[in-house]
Amino acid sequence: MLTVPTLTTDRLILRSFTLEDASDVQRLAGEREVAATTCAISHPYKDGVAEKWIGSHSKGLKTGSGIVYAITLKEAHVSDESILIGAIDIRIDQAEKIGELGYWIGKPYWNCGYCTEAANVILSYGFDVLKLRSIHAFHFKQNPASGRVLEKIGMQFEAEYPRAAEKWGVSVDLVKYCVHNKIQDSQ
Repeated sequence: MLTVPTLTTDRLILRSFTLEDASDVQRLAGEREVAATTCAISHPYKDGVAEKWIGSHSKGLKTGSGIVYAITLKEAHVSDESILIGAIDIRIDQAEKIGELGYWIGKPYWNCGYCTEAANVILSYGFDVLKLRSIHAFHFKQNPASGRVLEKIGMQFEAEYPRAAEKWGVSVDLVKYCVHNKIQDSQ
């Protein structure tokens, strides 16, 4: 079975998801406030959806079209337990060498800087290991906290797309941020 390379930060370990994470994914991603921040997470979060989602990760890894990481607290790994706090992924256009960043953090872990910390290490991985030319991300305009994460990791505002997505039957505005690989750009 293919696994993603483990990445670490001062406070986090980013690792492959396992089926043992499914109940935590359902609990955390299933909160209405978390689901409201993404296009992909439904609410209510039905039984079996987490297992199916986790099972889908190997396809992206095999094809090189994406990598999904479980964001876990490093301190919990000392006791051989793993406290899942969210997910972060990078979808990859291999032909263009462009990545798209996506993430969610469970509500109990909001406003702790964990998302910024995880996104920083994913950006480094995308540029240094995957050799991507640029990485972009979208967020709902009504979720400015996600925009602040993107700014903190060095992404620049690129565009706003009015009514570009739909969440729960309502059209929402998307905001796009992007950052370019400085090494690739200088070559």
